[in-house]
Amino acid sequence: MSQTAKHIIFVGRVQGVGFRYTAFHIANRHRLTGFVRNCSDGTVEMLAQGPVDEITACIRNIEESFPGYIRENKIEEIPIDPRYNEFKITF
Repeated sequence: MSQTAKHIIFVGRVQGVGFRYTAFHIANRHRLTGFVRNCSDGTVEMLAQGPVDEITACIRNIEESFPGYIRENKIEEIPIDPRYNEFKITF
């Protein structure tokens, strides 16, 4: 299975609604590595690493968990960072 890393910015009403906690559990269910964190501009940043189909499913599951909250996703493929061996909520 092809491994990749995606840097995702979630834009919308994504802070103060349990977004990071939910994203954390969904990412772990898909066995991804990386992190999720709030940004000072009101967005949420996520780094997800793992099989392409699992990252795609994870993003879809997050979107389905927050209907009407996410206005936009900015997704960029980036090099895999071997420092991440689990998925965390960071600050």
